[in-house]
Amino acid sequence: TAADILRAPVFTVKEDDSVQELAALLAKKKISGTPVLNNQNRVVGIVSEGDLVSQGADIHFPHYIELLGNIIYLESIKKYEEKLEKAAASLVKDIMTTEVITVQKEAPLHEIATLLTDRKVNRLPVLDGDILIGIITRADMVRAMAKG
Repeated sequence: TAADILRAPVFTVKEDDSVQELAALLAKKKISGTPVLNNQNRVVGIVSEGDLVSQGADIHFPHYIELLGNIIYLESIKKYEEKLEKAAASLVKDIMTTEVITVQKEAPLHEIATLLTDRKVNRLPVLDGDILIGIITRADMVRAMAKG
């Protein structure tokens, strides 16, 4: 089960922490991502190196065509706006992913493997009810498989 292979304690950040504090934690602890907690210590997001790296990426205005006085965007203007917001963000809550996929401590390993694969995530916070008790990464799954 998840409880058998989770890693604890979990390094976390608060949603109101600065992006600089997040970067320092990831670098210091040599981790690639972490759950984000609110003031009640509940998981409200997840943030990764990718979220930080996207801040430094070039942002390109969506391609468009002008037809009969109208502008038709060939790419999503909404995605452009989201990238622009992330690039200007100074707080974790502005760059975190809010759709967090979690598992309960009783979750079987096959369910965890399926979530990691199908949802293309690298880490799953493990909860006991709504309390964060650990985290499982793809590497943890590989170690569990190697043990048999």
